[in-house]
Formats: sequence, C-alpha cells, structure tokens
Amino acid sequence: MKNISGGIIAGFVATIVLSLLMIMKAKMGLMPELNVISMLASKMGGAVAMGWLAHFMIGTIGYGILFALINPVLPTSSLVSKGMVLGVLGWLVMMIVIMPMMGAGLLGLAMGAMAPVMTLVLHLIFGAVLGAVYRRV
Repeated sequence: MKNISGGIIAGFVATIVLSLLMIMKAKMGLMPELNVISMLASKMGGAVAMGWLAHFMIGTIGYGILFALINPVLPTSSLVSKGMVLGVLGWLVMMIVIMPMMGAGLLGLAMGAMAPVMTLVLHLIFGAVLGAVYRRV
C-alpha cells in the first residue's frame, strides 16, 4: 500500500509540474491549438473544470498507481529513467489512440509536426518528475 500511496503522491506532484508547463506554453503562445485541457473538456460537456479534473485524475491516479505497480519491471535501474519510460509509453498511447479519438489525427499531426514533439517533451519531463518524487517518498 505504501508503494501505491507513494505513486499517487508522485503522480500528483508530476501533474502539477506538467500543468505549470502547459500554462507557460499557452502564455508564451506556443502551439495554442495543442490544449489538452480543452480537448478533454470538449469530450466531457465543455466545462474547463472537468478537463482539469480529468487531467489530474489521469496524472495522479492513473499514472501514479500504474507507476507504483509496474516500475519493478520497467527497464533501467533509475526510478527517474523508469518514469521517463512510462512517460514515453503514455505518449505512445496518447499519439496512437487518444489524439485520433480527439480529432487531432494520428500522432496529433492535424495540429502540425510540432505536436508530437512537444507532447513527447512534456511526457518525458512528467515521467522524470514522477520517478524522482516516487524515489523520495
């Protein structure tokens, strides 16, 4: 149970970091069409608050618990790099399954060639923070 609670804490902190990066990206005008919160909200009745709630649930509960359960079988010995591996796996699911479901096309390419690159960078940072915080708790 300690591993699960540690995963949830790590997932929450990593989601906060990711959220701040997403907000900074938007404020700088970088790829304004790539707004995951709006994409989630549009599938949940349009309420932005629901998009944020879904975002935090996915990052905190989904990734946090999954990381706690599967990190022993992930390749590499460092928890930070294990988190990054999970980040890449999550990115692949997002690019192959979620983006097409959201109308952004395979790999999100309907939003341009930078969409998969930017989302990969964000997933790698998320994963690194997830693993680093998990190691500390």
